[in-house]
Amino acid sequence: MRTRELDVRPFHERGEEPFEAIMSAVESLQENEQLLLINSFEPKPLYAVMRRKGFSHVTMDMGDGEWRVLFVPGM
Repeated sequence: MRTRELDVRPFHERGEEPFEAIMSAVESLQENEQLLLINSFEPKPLYAVMRRKGFSHVTMDMGDGEWRVLFVPGM
């Protein structure tokens, strides 16, 4: 499976909400792709949204304010 990466930390740095960019990335995923989201905090509210869209997730706290969440479709 191919992984598409989206780093939303720059959105937060500009004071912008990245939700639309995340949903756009999710909608554009191909059948054999998963999404790796890089964020400055754990995006807990996003988990329910993605679950409703058919994604499971694996969350990794990388330290120093970096969180990586792998959203995998069909699980």
